[in-house]
Amino acid sequence: MKNALLLGLCSALAACSSTPDERADIVIENAQIIDMQTGAISAKQSLAIRDGIIIKRSDKPLSSQYQSSTFIDAKGQYVMPGLWDMHVHFGGGDELIEENKQLLPLYLAYGVTTVRDAAADLSESVLSWREQVKQGQLVGPTIFTSGPKLEGKGSIWPGDLEVETTEEMHAAMDLLDSMDVDFIKITDSALTPELYLKAVKEVKKRGYQISGHIPFSLSVTDVSKAGLDAIEHMTYMLKAAAKNEADISAKVASKELSYRTSLPIITAQFDEPTAIKKFTVLANNDTAVVPTLIGGKITAYIDEDNHQDDAYLDYLGKGLKATYQWRVDRANKDTPAQIKQRKERFIKTAQLLPIAQQAGVSIIAGTDAGFLNSYIYPGLSLHQELSIFTEYGLTPLQTLQAATLAGPKFLNKQQQYGALSEGKVADLILLSENPLIDIRNTQTLKGVVSHSTFYDSNALELLKQQAKAFVASQP
Repeated sequence: MKNALLLGLCSALAACSSTPDERADIVIENAQIIDMQTGAISAKQSLAIRDGIIIKRSDKPLSSQYQSSTFIDAKGQYVMPGLWDMHVHFGGGDELIEENKQLLPLYLAYGVTTVRDAAADLSESVLSWREQVKQGQLVGPTIFTSGPKLEGKGSIWPGDLEVETTEEMHAAMDLLDSMDVDFIKITDSALTPELYLKAVKEVKKRGYQISGHIPFSLSVTDVSKAGLDAIEHMTYMLKAAAKNEADISAKVASKELSYRTSLPIITAQFDEPTAIKKFTVLANNDTAVVPTLIGGKITAYIDEDNHQDDAYLDYLGKGLKATYQWRVDRANKDTPAQIKQRKERFIKTAQLLPIAQQAGVSIIAGTDAGFLNSYIYPGLSLHQELSIFTEYGLTPLQTLQAATLAGPKFLNKQQQYGALSEGKVADLILLSENPLIDIRNTQTLKGVVSHSTFYDSNALELLKQQAKAFVASQP
């Protein structure tokens, strides 16, 4: 009896003990969590995170239940999934590998916890970084990559898999299989329209998602029907919205027009009923669009802002900055009439956003950040892209969905990402202001959680300063 009483007393004492009996890497309390599906905000929420996964969400404090190395009091802050940039590039040749690698922490410094590499000439390095980030050996966002993209012989882009026969196309896809890529990218600078369509259909047979540029000699809807999952760049949507798209395609096929000489025509021929009709076809085929509008805006207005005073330039290596020059030089050769046309084209392209949204097209946030694309800055440019979305008619919630839900949907990763609920990946950002009121509040960053590491404001600033120090140390 005495032993039984002692045992009961010990059990009671253990139950009353305040010592947590479960482990977590991070515990967050007092958070205002934003639901990306509905825009609803839940106050006084707590999260427990272990091994990069949310293991518990509650409307009650969790610090007494979990032992954690990091505790975050998020009182007064808005917490939401981390941002996704679904169109970035790492490239410029082997001599720029280290400069590209130094960009990875900058994405986290701006709240971008996931990037989708859309091909260039450093695929081997990017695949290695993908695994190093996953294993916690490298600071940076989660990386999804296409590896080298499919193109034709004599492509203008570096690092492509160039094919001109069906056999070569299959061999290229076998190579991509062996590289374990996350999706496949296709472009059209030298690929014949016939082989382009064959490649899209074959990629879908192999079970991959595919995105890319679209040959101007083909209709956008025909490419969508062939199985293209996402259109990279909104300019192709502008072509679909032209009343005479079929005529433009025929003239490009006969070499009477080129991509560049077609642009003023498709702008002038824009027709909203045509746009709605074509965009509805895209939506029915589940073809998304990655607008990448920030680059078009920068180029369109480079005569008014040459970006030489941008503070961000201090974070970029001299080799990467040098790759910007070719687009700048090309834009500087434009005549006054061409400058006027490129500004009109940017505005008209951006105005397609609410039309695409209304038609049901999935809009995926991406920037084209990285080498070659002038002054499209890793991390920062995504916030600029989101501001364009709301400026031209999307609501803040629709815009946030483009940066948190649309990317996982494209990659079939909805089960792991897009919400702060139990079992989801714990990539998240903390903001001091509500982004549903003003999308620019995504820049009121107070902290980032990525791969079970919490970066507070000081740590985020340190990531920027480390990038600056790297650039300053270059010979």
